[in-house]
Amino acid sequence: MYILIVDDEALQRTLLSGFLEKQGYAVLQAGGGVDALALFMQYPIDLVLLDHRMPDMNGDQVLARMKEQNPLVRVIMITAYGAVDTAVRVMQLGAEDFLEKPVDLELLLARIRAIDECLSIAGDAARVAEVVDQESLPVRMIASSPAMQQVLSLVLRAAPAPWTVLIQGETGTGKELIARLIHQLSPRKDGPFITLNCAAVPEGLFESELFGHEKGAFTGSANQRRGVFEQAHQGTLLLDEVGELPPTVQAKLLRALQDKTICRVGGEQTLPMDVRILAATNRDLKQMAEAGGFREDLYFRLNVITVEVPPLRQRKEEIPELIRFFLAKYNSQATFDDQALGQLVKYHFPGNIRELEHILQRTITLARAPMISRRDLPPEIREYRGATVAGDLTGRLAEVERQLLIEALDRHNGVQTRAAESLGISERVLRYKLEKLQIVKKI
Repeated sequence: MYILIVDDEALQRTLLSGFLEKQGYAVLQAGGGVDALALFMQYPIDLVLLDHRMPDMNGDQVLARMKEQNPLVRVIMITAYGAVDTAVRVMQLGAEDFLEKPVDLELLLARIRAIDECLSIAGDAARVAEVVDQESLPVRMIASSPAMQQVLSLVLRAAPAPWTVLIQGETGTGKELIARLIHQLSPRKDGPFITLNCAAVPEGLFESELFGHEKGAFTGSANQRRGVFEQAHQGTLLLDEVGELPPTVQAKLLRALQDKTICRVGGEQTLPMDVRILAATNRDLKQMAEAGGFREDLYFRLNVITVEVPPLRQRKEEIPELIRFFLAKYNSQATFDDQALGQLVKYHFPGNIRELEHILQRTITLARAPMISRRDLPPEIREYRGATVAGDLTGRLAEVERQLLIEALDRHNGVQTRAAESLGISERVLRYKLEKLQIVKKI
């Protein structure tokens, strides 16, 4: 990561440069705006620590020029003349943060590490997007939110490994799509991708579906049949809705995973198993295991790497893009006016992306004109006024607190000092709560 320090005070530049170089960062220095812009054009700068008041150019001017050249560059403004109006202005110009002199080095390092992590996540997500564009996935991957960018970053790192992956998330969030993406990014991408919906298999047929059966193994088995393990040989097997597996089948699945062999029903010969296992569920397997509803040893066998797919209500910024995608998918010429779009974004979507798709299908089919207004939306959307938070008292209070923090940050353009003031708490407490509730600032 290249960091450019821009400050007319040589002592300040030396202090910050020495500190950051000890942390392993590549650091460049400039004593003014003109020199800074020259270095910015010459080197691949990722982050700029920019003094606000300098003799030749002020920080606002330098920031604007840098954003013209590279809108993706990250900038932290540093000044001895801290004021709320200055902070708001530089944040609106595109600065990531605003720090006062004398700089708290530990706080600065925390901010830089957060930006560094975001850069890594964005890079991973971009690499995944390239694969999605090139490969024939069932639908296009839309993951512009920070929450989904983190998911794609984890997928990119998990895919090349041979370990089992447990994909958790509510119904309709796209767990199977994530599984297909893991397969496409893995060394097994040229092998088969087989899915078994565990919720749709009658209990008496589970063993045959998993392992296959020999001819005459049971009444009606007139021919030999391969199970999903054999069908997925040298490829990937997704056990969808794995929380629905009956206890007797769980034990046999665990043995197959441990021994890496299977035996067809009615057969005596063991067959080697060369399969990457993925499992998906909308249930809390850990809680089920603690309650005795799911084998704990099987849970740990499946849960080597966990991918949590966030619900749509935690990535609402993706809703307009999803709407455009589904309209194009159905060759619809419909458009949504601002009120209709705003109401859709406000809705909490308990059925997630699948529910959004069905709502759009219904709306574009029944609408009387191409321009869809709020009155064209289904009643449950049109009359929606706010979610009722489910769960115990602790969970409900946490959700209320989360919404208050998000609204405060939105009102004050992401400026944490002003958001903290409006909430009657210190900026330090605000940062603690943002981290605790996993509220990620958009970068």
